[in-house]
Amino acid sequence: MRRIYLLILLLVICVSGYAQNADINNFIVKESLLKNSKLAIIAADSLDIPIEKINGTYTFSVSGFTQSIKFNGGVGVLPLQLERSAFVYIKHQNDTGTHSKLLYVHKKDGTLTPYVINSMWLVLFPALIIFLAFAFRKFIIAAVIILLIFIYFNHSNGLNLSTFFETIFDGLKRLF
Repeated sequence: MRRIYLLILLLVICVSGYAQNADINNFIVKESLLKNSKLAIIAADSLDIPIEKINGTYTFSVSGFTQSIKFNGGVGVLPLQLERSAFVYIKHQNDTGTHSKLLYVHKKDGTLTPYVINSMWLVLFPALIIFLAFAFRKFIIAAVIILLIFIYFNHSNGLNLSTFFETIFDGLKRLF
């Protein structure tokens, strides 16, 4: 009887040793190593150090479209190719919460350069323009033109109104 308990204890210890922490709570987005106009998502810890032990299929929302991404060695490649510069909103939801990033991916000469955009800039820039318009009455027409250019630039590069507000609300949730 004692051998059976010892065997069960040994089995439980071995199984728990092979279990991996499969949560992706932070990620880095870079250009794929193949240079094929695709983005790679790299699982990382809170200090942006890659976690290489992440393997398996994870669900991400990429600019409103649900994508199943297979991770191997902590790296997963998005199946979508980018034809031009665009905003990309990547969101992953797991048991610990929602983790998202808004990126502006600049495409030049076949290379992709992603820039992470803090969601507070999406609030602060229009708020600053509106504040300046109310503070200086002569600035109202210029402020309206700047805001229209801001809205057109965002919309023409793939940041529609629903993604704009979703990014702001996710940023506010992270603050509180």
